[in-house]
Amino acid sequence: MTPHSVTPPEMYDAGTPPLASRGTEAYRSERSLFAGDTGSFPLELRQALVRLLRGPYIDGTADAQLWNTILTHRASLQQYLSEVFLLLTVDPERKIALLAPAEIDAVHTQPIVARKPLRREETLLALRLRMLLDRHAGTGTDVTVTRSGAREILAEHRQPGAVDDKRLDEQTDASLARLLALKLLVPTEVPGEYRVSNALALALPFDSIDQIPAYLEALDNAPDGGEAPVQDDTAEESAE
Repeated sequence: MTPHSVTPPEMYDAGTPPLASRGTEAYRSERSLFAGDTGSFPLELRQALVRLLRGPYIDGTADAQLWNTILTHRASLQQYLSEVFLLLTVDPERKIALLAPAEIDAVHTQPIVARKPLRREETLLALRLRMLLDRHAGTGTDVTVTRSGAREILAEHRQPGAVDDKRLDEQTDASLARLLALKLLVPTEVPGEYRVSNALALALPFDSIDQIPAYLEALDNAPDGGEAPVQDDTAEESAE
């Protein structure tokens, strides 16, 4: 080792950190947003993280500034989210961004927000609406469904021998309420009519639309009231 590779101890001020450390501290100080803040992200990037974690998804058509922040800083956001076993999914065409749990076989790696599986009727309705959404892809028109339309869909998938119309009405209202809570359906100005969100295409784990009919058939043969093994990979709706 040459003498030039060692910095004499007397050159350091005991109360002053090295230059690199001073630079890091100055960087953090400039972005300090509250007492004890040790983060390095600027305000807009932290806000984007909060919105993503709050869920259920980000609609880029509704918030262009937030959407641009996510696209610009996608790598930094994913680096942070990877620390808590979450993946950032971005669909540039549909302008939808949402979080999904990473698949890892280890303890204490479950998503921070618990995911409740969609019930049978909720899944049936969501799958049928996703098929409708895919058929309208590229048309530039919104896909909508009415309460009566949702009821007809669930009526087609009734269990054999089921004739209780009151029960069907309850299942229809409960399914609509769940999809509305997840913002996979969005109310319109017309009472009883809902717009199908583009996020629905990302919320259901199918690589191809061709897989859905077989899954629907399997659900038709499932026990009444049973839960479908489809997880909604969006966080539950939180209060704004």
